[in-house]
Amino acid sequence: MAQVEFELACATVKQLTGPVSDEEKLMVYSYYKQATVGDVNIPCPEVTDIKAKAKWEAWNCRKGMSKVDAMRIYVSKVDDLKKKLTC
Repeated sequence: MAQVEFELACATVKQLTGPVSDEEKLMVYSYYKQATVGDVNIPCPEVTDIKAKAKWEAWNCRKGMSKVDAMRIYVSKVDDLKKKLTC
């Protein structure tokens, strides 16, 4: 997996238009965080912060995944979203 492909996918995400579900956003976010940071390194947010807690939980589900694998899956998921939104 080339860093360039990952960076292109990151740029592509910012340009996507059309309806993307919250579930899809969380999935892409979780792979991005795992690829760029690694395992979750912040405490779990309060239950009252629903959005932050959902993001934390999505990222925490990737715990133990290598950064390279996360990059590869991120690129694939972004490609899938791009295809879905251009059809």
